[in-house]
Amino acid sequence: QVQLVESGGGLVQPGGSLRLSCAASGTIFSIGTMGWYRQAPGKERELVATITSIGSTNYADSVKGRFTISRDNAKNTVYLQMNSLKPEDTAVYYCYAEHISRNSYSNPYWGKGTLVTVSS
Repeated sequence: QVQLVESGGGLVQPGGSLRLSCAASGTIFSIGTMGWYRQAPGKERELVATITSIGSTNYADSVKGRFTISRDNAKNTVYLQMNSLKPEDTAVYYCYAEHISRNSYSNPYWGKGTLVTVSS
């Protein structure tokens, strides 16, 4: 089993910045793609950004140029630097990680989420 624990959420004013972190722990053989998704009240969960084990990144159009995803493979940790935050970025942010087993089976894992509120 793999556990994902997010941190770094909170209340920030429009135009401000936050940095989210997510650490994977447990019985880990290899971690593949990691990423962040978010779910705003009354909306479906949506992709924010992903990063592969070799550092290739993908961003939602709504966050390009404002958010940066990165990872530390030695620590099995993924980060999301969020700048120029807007009220529409308010959501619960969920960490995602793909665990790859010794037999090359892939299983997705999710964190419990961290709330980001952008408001004056």
